Amino acid sequence: MAVWGVGGRLGLRRCLRAGRLLSPRFQSRGPQGVEDGDRFAMELIEEKGHTFAEELQKIQCMLQDVGSALATPRSSARDAHLKHTAFAAGPILELEQWIDRYTSQLPPLTAFILPSGGKSSSALHFCRAVCRRAERRVVPLVQMGETDANVAKFLNRLSDYLFTLARYAAMKEGKREKIYKKSDPSD
Repeated sequence: MAVWGVGGRLGLRRCLRAGRLLSPRFQSRGPQGVEDGDRFAMELIEEKGHTFAEELQKIQCMLQDVGSALATPRSSARDAHLKHTAFAAGPILELEQWIDRYTSQLPPLTAFILPSGGKSSSALHFCRAVCRRAERRVVPLVQMGETDANVAKFLNRLSDYLFTLARYAAMKEGKREKIYKKSDPSD
């Protein structure tokens, strides 16, 4: 059995209309990519025995909740569905607590850093980039009133958490972070 169907040859999924693929709601499904990247990072992190692997697993569950909130348009969903898929501020506050805990253990950031610091750190930096892209795609839905602002706030804090955690993983593994240096135009 082929993985692709007739519509796949045209670059379209058979179950979706082509216009739907370009809709903001469909485009906002980026958090699934965050979750997939998070799973990849978690595999590397578990190999290193980092204690924050449980936090990443909890985040994967939170991202399922984000996906539910995004898949439930406020303009057309029934009240029961909206209530069931509401995204509370609790996960945002939890991320902020985790960020503060790790930041207090890190040396102060005095320069921009490049994604680096070993495999675990680099994987977390990659997750952060995917998370930022998802956040940019969710903002229009929040502006249109189609999803809860807490979803965008969560993704914003999640990218901050992943950045902080990448730095923390590099420190714990004894890896150096690469510092950004402005290119000299005369080179």
